[in-house]
Amino acid sequence: MAYQVSSDAKPTIKGFVDLVAWQESYRLSLMTYKITKKFPSDELRGLSDQMRRAAVSITSNIAEGFARSTSADKARFYDMSLGSITELQNQLLLARDLHYLENDAFDTIVKQSVQAKKLTNGLRKAVVSGKGVRAKPA
Repeated sequence: MAYQVSSDAKPTIKGFVDLVAWQESYRLSLMTYKITKKFPSDELRGLSDQMRRAAVSITSNIAEGFARSTSADKARFYDMSLGSITELQNQLLLARDLHYLENDAFDTIVKQSVQAKKLTNGLRKAVVSGKGVRAKPA
């Protein structure tokens, strides 16, 4: 799935793919799939699967939260996304310490996870404060 970021100073948010938090989390998901392809085959149903599920959960919860109508519901799904990012960060540490990841690859994906977490936390805070993102009617 391709997405585009508007070049406008104030982009119109029409769907969840327009959220920068979703975009950066999507990049994290793609990175996760790429790195787990290199894991040992005996980890296919273990750590690799867990990491992929956590990564998919991040963007899925942002998307679902975006579609919710109340701030409380939106915040709940953004909270779940933050939990999934933290879960993935824990699994990345394990993968590094099991020598499934080189230090450079680990550093790159952890930086991406921190970026995704900051943006998702900002999205959650905006919703809770009443300054949240609303979809523009089609």
